[in-house]
Formats: sequence, C-alpha cells, structure tokens
Amino acid sequence: MDELARWLLAHGHTIATNPAVHPDWCLDWSGLTARLAAGAVTGNPLSRVLVPGGWLELAEDQATGDAAWLSNVELPLEHGTRLESGIRSWPATWENLLRLKDLMLEADPRSTVFPSTAGGLERRSLGVGARFTTLHWPAVEWAMAQLGLPLVANQNSIPRELVWDIAEMQAGTLAKVPFPFIGGSVPEGHQGQSVQGMSHGAVLSKLRTGFHRRRVPWGFNADHQPVGGSFDEREGRLASGCCLASSITFDLSPELNNPSPCPPIPASVRTRVAMRIAAVGMPLADPALDVELGRLWGAMLKMQRRDAAYRAARSRFRHGRAYIRELSIDELPGLTAPATLAVALALCEALEVRADYVAPAFGFQKNFPFDDQLELERRVEAAWKVCRAFGCSIGFHSGSGKSEANYRLVGRVTGGNLEIKTSGRYTYEFGRALAASGEAKDRTLWADWWAFTRDLALRCAHGGGESEAKMARSFIAHALARSGVADAAAVAADEARCRAAMNALPADPDAMTWFEYNFLFVLAAGGKADPAALGDHGEAGYAQRARFYAVSESARLGYAKRVAGYIIFLAETTGLAPAGRCSEAMRMLETTRTWDGFLADIAG
Repeated sequence: MDELARWLLAHGHTIATNPAVHPDWCLDWSGLTARLAAGAVTGNPLSRVLVPGGWLELAEDQATGDAAWLSNVELPLEHGTRLESGIRSWPATWENLLRLKDLMLEADPRSTVFPSTAGGLERRSLGVGARFTTLHWPAVEWAMAQLGLPLVANQNSIPRELVWDIAEMQAGTLAKVPFPFIGGSVPEGHQGQSVQGMSHGAVLSKLRTGFHRRRVPWGFNADHQPVGGSFDEREGRLASGCCLASSITFDLSPELNNPSPCPPIPASVRTRVAMRIAAVGMPLADPALDVELGRLWGAMLKMQRRDAAYRAARSRFRHGRAYIRELSIDELPGLTAPATLAVALALCEALEVRADYVAPAFGFQKNFPFDDQLELERRVEAAWKVCRAFGCSIGFHSGSGKSEANYRLVGRVTGGNLEIKTSGRYTYEFGRALAASGEAKDRTLWADWWAFTRDLALRCAHGGGESEAKMARSFIAHALARSGVADAAAVAADEARCRAAMNALPADPDAMTWFEYNFLFVLAAGGKADPAALGDHGEAGYAQRARFYAVSESARLGYAKRVAGYIIFLAETTGLAPAGRCSEAMRMLETTRTWDGFLADIAG
C-alpha cells in the first residue's frame, strides 16, 4: 500500500466512494485477499475473457470497490496469490493492467476490452467527455451496444482536467490553469481523477457490464495535450501516463501563443509544402506562405517530438500500438483560415506525423447552437475542401448543445467524416438528473450546486476585475432574460438589483450561470464559491467529489438515460448511425424503468 492509498483510506475514500483518484483499482490488497479467500468476493462471469492457456475474470468488492484478477492459469502479473481452490489471484494494479493488454490480445486478437483505433474510429466518431468518470460509462456502453457504433467513449483534457502526476498532486506542486472568466487560476486536474485511474476504470467498466462481449471497438482520447511552453520538460511523463490512449489531440496553442526559438525551416520542407498545397488547390504567394510557415514551424517541430514520446510510451506493448492523431488549432484567436489549415496539414505530412483529424476554429460556443446555417455551411465547406484533399476528418470541438440542423449540416457536408466532441453536455445532464430526482440527498446536492454557481457568478460580476465582471454579467443577463426579467443587462450591471434578482431566480440547469461555472463545483473545498477553494486536492476537495458518487440509484438511471439519449441523437443527426436503428434504441431507452434493467441490456 503506497502513500496515496494510505491517505485515501485514512480519510474514508475507497474506490467505491471516490473512484479513479489512484492509478490502481485496488487500495487494500491484503484485505481483498482475505475476502477472496473467504468467498465473500467472487469473479464476475460477464467479465470472463481469454488469456494464453486459460481464462481471466474480474472480481470486485462491492463495499470498497477494490478489484482483483482471477485466472485458472499462472500469468506474469505482480503480487499474485493462490486461493485454496487453485485459482490464482492478483490485485488490479495499474502495472498489472498494462501487462494484461498484450496477454488478452495474444489470446484474442479481436478483443475489444482495451481502447483501439478499430471500427473506423480513425475517420468518424463522437467524443464523450468523462468528467464524472464511472458515472457516465454505463450510458455510453449502453448506447454503443444498442447502436453497434464504435465511439471515443473516454475523453478528457490532460493535464487541464485530469491529474497527470499523483506525486505532483501529493506534493501540492501541480501547475495552475488560468481561467479568465473567474479572474484567477485553478490547479491542473480540477476534476480530481488521475489519468491512469480514469484509463484503468474505463477498461474495467467494459468488463464489469459485459460490454466487451458485443465486440464493438471503443476509443480513449487524451484530449488537448499541450505542446510547447512549460510542457516541454514533462512531455515524457505526460506521454507515459497516456499510454493506453488510442487517440492523441495535439494542442499547439501553448507554443503558438508563446513561441520559443527554433531552427529555420529547411528549403526542402518549404518546397514540399508549397507543392502540396498547390496540388490541393490552395496555392499561396511566397510572402503569404512564409508568414504561415513562420507561425507554425516551431510548434510543428515540437509536435513531432511529442509524437515520438507517445510512440516510445506505447513501445512496451507488442500489440495494439496504433493511435489516432488529431491536430488542434481551434483554441487560437479568431477563425481558422483555409490557408492555415492547408499549411498545417502539409507540414504534418512533411514531418511524417500525418493527422487523422484536425480541429479548426469555426466560432462554436459550448452548449449553444450556431444560429446562421448559411455561414456555418460556408465555413465547414471551406475547411472540408482542404481536409478532404489531405484525407483528413474534421474534429468539431465545443460540439455540445448545437441544433439538430447544425449537426445534420456538418454530417452532410463532411459525409460523416467527423468527430463531434462533447464534454460539458454530460455535466449539464447530471444537473438535470439531480433537479428531476425525488430523493432528498439528490435534491440537496442540486441545491448546493446551484447556489455555488450563483454565488460564483455574483462574486465575479461584482467583486472581480473588469474581464471576469464583463463575462459574468453577460452570463447573468442571459439567465435573467431567459426567466423573463426585463432589461436584464441593466439589472446585471447594478450590484444590488443583480443580487436580488439572482437570489430570486429559481434553480434551473438551463441557466447560463449554472452551465458556465458548474464544473468547478466538483472539487471545490466545502462547496465554497471561493477561488481559493477550487481544484482542491486535499481532504475537503475529495470529500466534495465523493458527494457525486453517493447519488441515488434513481438519479444514476435518470442520468444514464439522458446521456444515452443524447448520444443517440448525435449519432442519428450526424448520420453516423441509421435513423431506424436510432429510433429503435430510443424506444428501448424510454421503456427502461430500472437501473438493473439498464445495466443488463449492455451485455445483451
């Protein structure tokens, strides 16, 4: 038992009550060994898979969440024991999980236990953000199972949202992430789970529910992997923590926003890029080409180096080394010009880091439709002309909450060669599930969550700097106008009237104030709307996080049905799944009445 496991258990945090913080899925192996020996914990038949010479099952203690591997053959795993029955057992450590990947794929090359690039994921998918870790996975597995549709079922920004290094977390030395809309910074990993813990839990979930029996591939996207700046010195450790990721999103914004000195671009590369973009119908005059190359070259060199780090991290595996590359340039100011897109993709080819997806900036805002369909069509068609010529799909970031017409348009223009990335939507659906619950503890959590976002909005609107005040007042004005308040902008600008109006506003998951600030509540010490309390990796922060894993079974079902329903909606409107199959899945979802029934339908 290591220091983090001791700390978690000393503060009452088991895997069952606060999952995926530790990379291991077993915190107390000696205790679990005793319960296995006594027959109190047994294998899950749904989880059985092939390994060389025999079988392997997952066994989980429902009380603690601690997990073990059971097998009828000896395997090269660490810390093993033999039960009286002759069955071998090992703790579900991160190292054992990594060792099992090759063993499972050697015994069954078509295994879908681990994330992969199979099933067309290199061309089309939906990216499902994993802010609530274990709570949304059954819903994603249910939707994939009923639609027979491979998806990126596990996606998070690393290290922004996930703890990239638990030693840094324990030492209190995680870097800060600036959030201009609150006028301050929050520690990295502000959702509380470690990247290894989330990776581990995602695999175990596919075994626990029996989803792996469906033979539907699924992916894990290490999103917004920052390239350049302060991230250079830790890129080896960032890559090793993401060794199970089947797709990597390279975010060039740190280097592009603060470029460091780099060697001049070789004449051969410049010539190759010029010829390539001319061949796809995007010729640039020399001055314009030099501007684009001067802006992108240094960042692309660093992307090439980071890509080598990911290849090295995956070299420990004999099987399943392939991964998908996405180039992200959507977080730069302004819209992405077709010329910039073409030069970036041509550089990827020249540096032999070909992009499968690229994410341009289209002017999307999270959870809001794009109102001008004609303008959206113009922008997407211009980007698709370039991407199609390079054999590259389009990644639509900030993809949550667009209109049905928006999704149908992008699916039609790209011919389904796209990925819609959604994350904030699943936080929103959790709020909706709590707001609709009749259980007292769910309603209390919802009331506290609403109060947190209201108080943080007020704090930023009337007590912060000019930048966060402007944004907060716009969020407040939108929420007030939606509720029928006249002259909402003027009310938001007046502190006394603003406070009175917000205090009178009914709790509403569709209020913009709740949507914009809600994710910061998960690890807020004591649930306080205080910048100093946000992203707290101590006892108070994890006690707050545990509240989300203590919701009622009815809230879990309500949440799962909302998530599954939204995935089905996206799959149908983008054309990724046939309309008839989506309609059938929605009918099945509407008739599901119990949590056990929902889970049973995953394995089939």
